Amino acid sequence: MDQLVPIEFVATSQLPTAFGDFKVSVFQDPQTGEEHVALSKGLENAPTEPVLVRLHSECLTGDAFGSLKCDCGPQLQNTMKMINAAGQGVILYLRQEGRGIGLTNKIRAYALQDQGHDTVDANLLLNLPADARRYDMCSIMLQHLKIKQVKLITNNPLKIKALQDLNIDVVERVPLTVGLNPKNADYLKTKHERMSHMYEKDDF
Repeated sequence: MDQLVPIEFVATSQLPTAFGDFKVSVFQDPQTGEEHVALSKGLENAPTEPVLVRLHSECLTGDAFGSLKCDCGPQLQNTMKMINAAGQGVILYLRQEGRGIGLTNKIRAYALQDQGHDTVDANLLLNLPADARRYDMCSIMLQHLKIKQVKLITNNPLKIKALQDLNIDVVERVPLTVGLNPKNADYLKTKHERMSHMYEKDDF
């Protein structure tokens, strides 16, 4: 296993949002300045039951601009609603734009997708991995929040394995199928067929 990213807790505050009241906590890698965020609710005391958790990689186009090319924005918003309704949970918002290749390369990959390539081949044509994300920082963030068991909100089996490899007890997978539209149908089909994401056949 790779060495843990040496991130450190920096600060926390209350954050009222359109989807409920949360607490926002920032963690930073002192060597690179890279920042990750935990958006949490109902974790004032160490939880005794499994906690709803989502690992959400930053997506400027989807999260902020409402892009229809992906399902990231709806996934983020619906997770916030889900956690608010449950009264407890956390989103680990990881600064890994474009599945870890960065914003510039993501837009270059978008340009290749405009030419007919799928999301996997677009990255490979740029000599980049299909998915360059890592999740070792999540261990430190979950330890800080005193979370030992998680109900992971995901369609991606690699995220389950990543947490299990960090000795985090994933007791349940919570599916999240939202944001499907005609403009991202091929994108979601590619995630299902080439990246093993767990969508149902009838979703497309």
